[in-house]
Amino acid sequence: MSGYTTSEMMTVAAARRLNNGAVCFVGIGLPSTAANLARLTHAPGVVLIYESGPIGAKPTVLPLSIGDGELSETADTVVSTPEIFRYWLQSGRIDVGFLGAAQIDRFANINTTVIGPYAKPRTRLPGAGGAPEIAANAKEVFIIVRHSPRAFVSKLDFITSVGYLDGGDARSRLGLPGKGPMAVITDLCTMEPDPLSKELTVTSIHSGVTRAQIQKATAWRVRFAAAVPETPVPRAAELKALRDLQARTAAAHGTTLAASD
Repeated sequence: MSGYTTSEMMTVAAARRLNNGAVCFVGIGLPSTAANLARLTHAPGVVLIYESGPIGAKPTVLPLSIGDGELSETADTVVSTPEIFRYWLQSGRIDVGFLGAAQIDRFANINTTVIGPYAKPRTRLPGAGGAPEIAANAKEVFIIVRHSPRAFVSKLDFITSVGYLDGGDARSRLGLPGKGPMAVITDLCTMEPDPLSKELTVTSIHSGVTRAQIQKATAWRVRFAAAVPETPVPRAAELKALRDLQARTAAAHGTTLAASD
């Protein structure tokens, strides 16, 4: 199998971040695609949790929403939403929160609420859902988002979920229990927070991408690590698993979901 798209590169790179056996609180869309790819490849023992209550979901196709019956039908068990948040998330039982974003800033704060002024937005987005609680309480957070100046902004229109606020020790001073975002995976590169400043720093660049491309797609001056390796390209087995998953999804739900992921 030869060739892959930038979206496939991003999804594979994000999936590889999940360890086998990890308990992962999953967002719909790109996070769900990456998390399920991990389950279908190197991490068959990953426990996928969705905020509607499924624990250990093993969907054969990508869910349309957190209320998709496929999640409950394939889960090890289903509990109430309050139990998911109070017992599992807020008590520290979630290893990884996997989130998407409409906007993200240099300190990995994310916006999924509005584009434009809150009172009169140009676009009203799906909203917070459980993302603020996931960002605050999961032991680690991974964010997957397509790289563009519209998404990687110098100032968020609205802070939906806290990353590192204005950097440094701001998050720890706020008393949030989780470590915060540990990686931001895009279709151009992977970014990780600087240990001290917490500013997002490019730590790997996908094959064929230049530093200039990353800077052009980012509204702030990008920082690069001292050594920036090339992201390992997708393996044939990873691409096959991803494409088969998307083909099943397209057959079940139509092409829109598979194409948007």
